[in-house]
Amino acid sequence: MASADPILHFFTIMESQSGVIVKETPKLDLDLYIANYRGRTCFDRLLLIGRSSVPLCVDALKAAISEAKKGKDVQRYRDAWECIRIAAPTDPESQLDTAWIDNTEKANRMETARLEAELKQYKNNLVKESIRIGLRDLGEHLEQVGDLGAASDAYLRMRPEASTQAHIVGVAKHLIGIVIQRRDWPSVLANVGKMLTGGMSDEEQKAHQPFQKLVTGIANLHSDKFYEAAKNFLEVGDPSICQGCNDIASANDVATYGGLLALASMDRSELQSRVLDNSSFRNYLELEPHIRKAVSMFVNGRYSACLDILESYRADYLLDIHLQPHVPAIFSAIRNKCIVQYFIPFSCVTLESMNKSFAKPGESLESELITMIRSGVLRARINTIDKLLVAVSTDDRAEMQAKGLEMAKNYEKEALERIRRMNIAAADLEVKGTRKGVGNAMSSISGETWFDDTRRQLSQGESSAG
Repeated sequence: MASADPILHFFTIMESQSGVIVKETPKLDLDLYIANYRGRTCFDRLLLIGRSSVPLCVDALKAAISEAKKGKDVQRYRDAWECIRIAAPTDPESQLDTAWIDNTEKANRMETARLEAELKQYKNNLVKESIRIGLRDLGEHLEQVGDLGAASDAYLRMRPEASTQAHIVGVAKHLIGIVIQRRDWPSVLANVGKMLTGGMSDEEQKAHQPFQKLVTGIANLHSDKFYEAAKNFLEVGDPSICQGCNDIASANDVATYGGLLALASMDRSELQSRVLDNSSFRNYLELEPHIRKAVSMFVNGRYSACLDILESYRADYLLDIHLQPHVPAIFSAIRNKCIVQYFIPFSCVTLESMNKSFAKPGESLESELITMIRSGVLRARINTIDKLLVAVSTDDRAEMQAKGLEMAKNYEKEALERIRRMNIAAADLEVKGTRKGVGNAMSSISGETWFDDTRRQLSQGESSAG
């Protein structure tokens, strides 16, 4: 193992680059955690853990180097090596493997040339299916090499060659995989829309639902749309089908993302119906029992116990590639909800009891309560003399009077509009259109116009009768 000084120097550099540093030991087992994934996301997650977790730094970076050498992306190997040579300079992995780099780059060039030659031959033969397969193989190779821009171009050129619904879905999935790696979240939603074109049977839609809901949820999460993301994760569906999406996220991630975002954005009744009583999502919660327990604690009013469970897993969430940037916002939303729900039944609560329930030992909750009151999250006042949190009671009489005045104003406005309409009709200043050729537009004639026409016809009938 490396000494503490190089690791300290490494995380000083990471902190200067605005990286998230996690000093606590997470509950996850690195080998079991990474075994849930396949594809390029394995390296991304290992490198993130190596750059963020002080206890797992060296082990994660060594695993990232090993994962990079299994593939063809030389730049990924260089990124991991740049980290480990600072964090663990005496480790054997800190020595740059130039032989592997040279051999891999040479093999990549040869494979690229071969695939491009094959594609050119397919285009000369004008065989549509062969051209599609050639573009797919070239795009997959370029993606493995790390040339995501060229891979995206190859996948885009597949679109005109797609002749079946399965081909269209395949193109969309390839493009979604690219834009997720590039962190282009609006493009994720755009490509999901193109994937769900017409012509799909119910069975096909059901088969593609886990992938669609998963990537849409991740895109909404990164767009800070927590409620929409929570609904997406809660509707992913069968966990057995979701296993095929582990190149993006695992079934454990679905349980974690869905539970946390639901706690942050849904009220108690929705948590009960959408999370705890959701038969399909219950299978995911079995994979992460602490999430189910935290949701149950909130629903049952045990708010401090709910927060304690989540805090014990904060380090794990901070090491997740999709949750890390949003953990502070998610935890703040959940904590605010717990405090508000705790305070609702009372007219006043002592600050001492609030500190006992929600504050850390030796700390005060007063500054946090002030922030919540100023932002409008908590309707209360703080009595600093008696150390009380006092609810701001609404004046029901004033509220009823305000509603009555608003109704009166609306009635007056409507009456004036009707009088104006009657005066216009009486002055014969209406602009009338012919009944023929106006189609459905005539169905929108107002009741006043019909009344005026009827009255005019009756007047004309009386005149002729006289």
